Amino acid sequence: MPSELRIGSYNLWKNAAAHELEQLAIEHELDVLCLQECDSTKLPVTIGPLQRAASTERNRLGLAIYHREEAFSALETAVFTLPKSFHDYLMSPGEERLLAIKLVDRATDEEVVVASFHAAPLTTMNSARRRQIKLSHQLLAEWAPEIPMLMVGDYNYPLFHGGLQKQIDRSGHELTFSDSHTYKRYRYIRGHFDFVTSLKMTIASVATLPKGASDHMPILVKATALGAV
Repeated sequence: MPSELRIGSYNLWKNAAAHELEQLAIEHELDVLCLQECDSTKLPVTIGPLQRAASTERNRLGLAIYHREEAFSALETAVFTLPKSFHDYLMSPGEERLLAIKLVDRATDEEVVVASFHAAPLTTMNSARRRQIKLSHQLLAEWAPEIPMLMVGDYNYPLFHGGLQKQIDRSGHELTFSDSHTYKRYRYIRGHFDFVTSLKMTIASVATLPKGASDHMPILVKATALGAV
């Protein structure tokens, strides 16, 4: 039987919440931790029981992935560039908005892909974010064909989910929101910014964890790969 993966995802708000990560990893017994808006030059090699597998180097708002090495071997990692939004050209955070790891379960030899994703900010149209999501799914499928995959992170897509749901349905992926809002900074801006898209995975639950130093709340995903076809 494939093992259940416990995946955490957290937008650190320009690394402000980095000090919370060890407690997060230990308390929730994480197998994988996906980070957005982190500073890879300041992140440790290990966070509790997790080992850093990959991180972006060129982004002002970086991505990183940690995994539990005793349970899962990291076969390969990859960084993907996505088309820049207007905000990217002004602020130059870089185009590295997708980071992926290919894991193999040491107990079952099942392979799975987990990706950390950070979409263009709210200054960009939803249509641009949908293009980024669609391209991300295509890139992951080309990189790891037929392998179950899960993409988690900050989608910056709190409203008008109808168009996104239609696109996800057409692609064969599934869209799963957490049990409560994941963002609350300003009085009028809140919603599900952080969520999951998946393929050939069973998503048991997605829980929003308590708010810390970031403007985002971390989320905890419990998922099981269905196995390669």
